[in-house]
Amino acid sequence: MNAPPDKAPPASPHTASAPLADSAPLAIDARGLTRRFGDFTAVNAITFDVRQGEVFGFLGANGAGKTTAMRMLIGLLEPTEGSAIVAGVDVVHDADAVRRRIGYMSQRFSLYDDLTVQENIRLFGAIYGLSDARIAERSEVLLARIGLLESRKELVRRLPLGWRQQLAFSVALLHEPQVLFLDEPTGGVDPITRRVFWELIYETAAAGTTVLVTTHYLDEAEYCDRLTIMVDGSIAVAGSPGEVKRALGVTTLDEAFLHLTRPAAAT
Repeated sequence: MNAPPDKAPPASPHTASAPLADSAPLAIDARGLTRRFGDFTAVNAITFDVRQGEVFGFLGANGAGKTTAMRMLIGLLEPTEGSAIVAGVDVVHDADAVRRRIGYMSQRFSLYDDLTVQENIRLFGAIYGLSDARIAERSEVLLARIGLLESRKELVRRLPLGWRQQLAFSVALLHEPQVLFLDEPTGGVDPITRRVFWELIYETAAAGTTVLVTTHYLDEAEYCDRLTIMVDGSIAVAGSPGEVKRALGVTTLDEAFLHLTRPAAAT
């Protein structure tokens, strides 16, 4: 479906060597999660879990329900039925506490273009309730990590797209969340920037932060420890990339996606 990155990202810290232990604590535990809008069921009783430090892919065509599911998991949309525990907190009973324990990067980067790099960091640090000293400390670490220390006074709108995305990723980690949600974080960037972004994802997961990522680049889904593919509001298949391909009798995730979302064309 999409051209692969110029170079594949480094291997996942889990899939490359030892798989993530089944005994690792659960960072996300969704059971029968459902959302209806009137007579329309956008998410239909989905059940899955994600373990601490895992890179988990959430795939589906437009309208499949993945964005609605993510909004329930981050406490922005109340489920109609079912339950979800995220970072140890029930999203139905304490959505505010969930939002304090997670990071979120939307497709629109969640940054203010008319503010400088440093002003954005200070703003979000204050929203997260960090002290001035902690904001300054975390700012140094995160900007050094992505090579933007010398650009802290630059307006965000003047940064290239790839740098804006890396900055948004870093801002989402400012308060050291337990779970990081990424909604199509590499859309529209070049292959090299995509590789750099996945290096950041792997570094984050290796440090113990759970990452749930939606992507429309199916080659990127190969880099996840496990994934689900949603179709018409339900989870059609789940497992590691290898398990998903074996279950459907295909050799690539592109074929798996086609098989599930366009069955007539796949036969």
